[in-house]
Amino acid sequence: MLSPRIQSPICRFSAFLKRELKLWPVLLSLLGSAILAFGLCHIHSHSDVTEGGVLGLTLLLDYHFHISPAISGFILNLLCYVLGWKYLGKPFLLYSFISSVNFSVTYGIFEQMDPVFPNLVQNPLLAALIGAVFVGVGAGLCVLVGGAPGGDDAFAMAMAKITGKNIQSMYLLSDLVVLALALTYIPVQQILYSLLTVILSGQIIGWVQKIPVPVTGSTAEAQPAQ
Repeated sequence: MLSPRIQSPICRFSAFLKRELKLWPVLLSLLGSAILAFGLCHIHSHSDVTEGGVLGLTLLLDYHFHISPAISGFILNLLCYVLGWKYLGKPFLLYSFISSVNFSVTYGIFEQMDPVFPNLVQNPLLAALIGAVFVGVGAGLCVLVGGAPGGDDAFAMAMAKITGKNIQSMYLLSDLVVLALALTYIPVQQILYSLLTVILSGQIIGWVQKIPVPVTGSTAEAQPAQ
């Protein structure tokens, strides 16, 4: 067997995957990112309830500075993942990759379906509440195993680790800043619905994060402070 010093990068990467990949975290990452994709696709995108965090910031930059969300979203998400990698380690990147790829795949599948809740357009309050449940449970399952399906989650996890505060506070802080800035172009009533959904989803993420599951090894160490 080759010495660790002279193993090829492929061998080292294969050993890393074998060491870090656990069945339960992988399954929860796939389930959580699919739930999140369904909520964003079939509730938020049809109800005009805006977002905080990275997505809300990309919409703000697009409105005021005409910077495409495709560009700003990529840059902001990349910065958030780099921050998460620095403070949460390589397992964070691994499970974040699984979550984000599955989110994109399942979102694309859900886009092909007819609206599941067509009447939510006329009931933004209900949309805010139901959407928060899907976002909270979906993102919460990914965060539970140490991964982040989006830049918002990576930022909140890293800041929770840095500050020692609970993750609910980090979600709320980042969302409040973005929603406050969004008042420059979004009506107050719509912001209030959005505020409701981000507060509730952040709390649900914190609750889901405390569910005991068989997460072991460095994956458990990647979880932020509770």
